[in-house]
Amino acid sequence: MLIKSADFKTSAASLALCPASAMREFAFIGRSNVGKSSLLNMLTGRKALTKVSSTPGHTQLINFFTINNAWTLVDLPGYGYAKMPKSARRGFIEMVTDYLEKRPNIACVFVLVDSRLEPQEIDLEFIEWLVSCEVPLALVFTKADKLKDQHIESNMADFLTKLKDWVEGEPDIFITSSEDKTGRTELLNFIQKTLAEK
Repeated sequence: MLIKSADFKTSAASLALCPASAMREFAFIGRSNVGKSSLLNMLTGRKALTKVSSTPGHTQLINFFTINNAWTLVDLPGYGYAKMPKSARRGFIEMVTDYLEKRPNIACVFVLVDSRLEPQEIDLEFIEWLVSCEVPLALVFTKADKLKDQHIESNMADFLTKLKDWVEGEPDIFITSSEDKTGRTELLNFIQKTLAEK
């Protein structure tokens, strides 16, 4: 897939404020500081589609981008970020869960996982919840340039082993690096294939 255009559409603070659209949506979410903004910029070939911040939890709204006037990229706030008042966290969590549970045109949720780390309970619990909600998902292991291949493969194998208790088969898996564009072609081909299957 060739990315010809990537245009910001709107931000939403709740499901009710999400734009009406018939386009299929591909959402990206992960633990704070997993490298989501860098990945989205790499994927779309835009240096500043989303702002890369050194402060975890920078994304605090649901952000919609129209790609090639054909599908929507959705940048979701990261989970696991707690540096905000409890009342704000409740609304923050509700916004994301409402979108994931009730948005009818979600084609796939890409769950970003830091490939450098051993399986994190927060990632596993989030994926378990997505599976229980029957949300279509794929796993994206990020920052692959930071580790040797054998370490990445070991961490991935451990992660998938922990998923086996409640996931039938294996979800689609992508290994990525925003630094050297590893995984970009594979992700875009997957999106193109999914769009063709509608």
